[in-house]
Amino acid sequence: MRIRRWLAVAAATLVALVPGAAGASTATRDEPYRPQVHFSPERNWMNDPNGLVWYEGEWHLFYQYNPEGTQWGNMSWGHAVSRDLRHWKELPVAIPYSADEHIFSGSVVVDERDTSGFGAPGAPAMVAVYTSWYPATGIQAQSLAYSTDRGRTWTKYAGNPVLDLGSREFRDPKVFWDTRSGQWTMAVVLATEHKVSFYGSPDLRSWRHLSDFGPANAIGGVWEVPDLFELPVDGDPQHRKWVLVVNLNPGAVAGGSGAQYFIGDWDGTTFTAETVVESEPAPPAGKLFADFEGDYAGWTVENDPASGPGPFGTGPYPGTVPGQQQVSGFQGRALVNSFLGFDAPRGRMVSPDFDIDQDYLNLLVGGGAHPHLPGTTTDAVPADADPVLDFELPDGQTYEQAGWTATGGLRGRAPVVGPARSERGHVGEKLLTTFYEADSTTGTLTSPAFTIDRDHLGLLVGAGGHLDAGAGRTVVELLVDGQVVRTGTGNFSGFMNWRGWDVTEFRGRSARLRIVDEHTGGWGHLLVDHLVATDKPVLPRSWRPRSTSSWTARWSGPPPAGTASAWTG
Repeated sequence: MRIRRWLAVAAATLVALVPGAAGASTATRDEPYRPQVHFSPERNWMNDPNGLVWYEGEWHLFYQYNPEGTQWGNMSWGHAVSRDLRHWKELPVAIPYSADEHIFSGSVVVDERDTSGFGAPGAPAMVAVYTSWYPATGIQAQSLAYSTDRGRTWTKYAGNPVLDLGSREFRDPKVFWDTRSGQWTMAVVLATEHKVSFYGSPDLRSWRHLSDFGPANAIGGVWEVPDLFELPVDGDPQHRKWVLVVNLNPGAVAGGSGAQYFIGDWDGTTFTAETVVESEPAPPAGKLFADFEGDYAGWTVENDPASGPGPFGTGPYPGTVPGQQQVSGFQGRALVNSFLGFDAPRGRMVSPDFDIDQDYLNLLVGGGAHPHLPGTTTDAVPADADPVLDFELPDGQTYEQAGWTATGGLRGRAPVVGPARSERGHVGEKLLTTFYEADSTTGTLTSPAFTIDRDHLGLLVGAGGHLDAGAGRTVVELLVDGQVVRTGTGNFSGFMNWRGWDVTEFRGRSARLRIVDEHTGGWGHLLVDHLVATDKPVLPRSWRPRSTSSWTARWSGPPPAGTASAWTG
């Protein structure tokens, strides 16, 4: 059983090497951009494989799936089966989402001992252990569903969730039967705490906390999708080690998401790793110019006068700023951390002059990699812009009360207080969002009339970038005499950027802004703020939220001879 299970991990996502052998039809397999070696559903969006298991002559592949669109959203479990790991048949959605619960990642076990009571003698149930995400609260908890007909239909356990900490970052359970302890074992992550928690259960329904592992090694992004398994060392069955896999997002060496693994021992309760990096390597030998252990010692610090004391503050910071992902890899007790005030403040630090009398300069640096891009601006708001519409309405005042016209599910709504400006890019405290009821809300919002008195209009827009009327649009429209004369949309990102329109031809005329949300799938909403009028085109921002990951890099390079200053900003 163990050999088959791990073969499935390696190979279950393979499809036939000949056209027509996967879940999609022969015609579909002949599509020019359709993968021929990797499984893909006939339509819509997929990602994480879940519940890879062998049962009654079939390999089962479950996967994260949006049954209604081609973007992330409506998270459900798709399902496909194979008898040879080459030819796959796509089956109907196994565990569908609902308005109250989305189905995040997890695993499937065959309960051969019928410990759960879901099966019958000689007919064990397949049990899915997955993360429930509840849109109303954002809570993530672990739940069960079971099948007694070879995975063709699934029933959610009436006692769900079976493990709930009240956390919004508790997910991705991997469950297996541990012969050493004689119980089910679950590895599940506390994502932002960089921990894998282990739980034990006799019946899959009730769970007892065993131990935690972490933080350890790479903690630059949240921890996700853990796995724990045993393997022979160099093929020797008498010499075995346990492997704990932890995925990161972001935090990979090359950026983006990635994975790390730890080798060690599992005693039925605790995982003990042999491959934990206990300390950072010592810096290279040479003359120390600045260690940032006391104060800024002669550096010129230019903080943002509108967002003091950020971004640098008055002195080095002792590690991670509250609200920031874990920072690691720095030497000593403190470092220059430009996350003070979150990512919104801007500034610069310039060192005192120093003599270059050796061949290399070395420094530790991490965080954002944001070069200035041509045709963009570093300004949060265009210079000399006149505000036309904003969303700083009094608390509790709806759009209709402020003169807007609303339809559909956007009736009775009001602007929301945004998170840190660095996370959304809005101006002021409030912004317009159409994200309600887990993106199922649709409707329109039409502004009061205003006069176009300058040549250009600019607007902050984010989230959904859907332009296809057939699939449901997420667009912002400029109306003149009731006709749509300009259209903008989002960027499939939670961070807003400027969209600009040349409206010279409409100068002096009355106009309205209309927000249109027709989409109910992934990114099926808009974020909007701060319509402004300008004389020149509004440029997009070159800056984005700085990465708060903890990756560090050592840079070395031969500098030119002479005297230099170092700066950061």
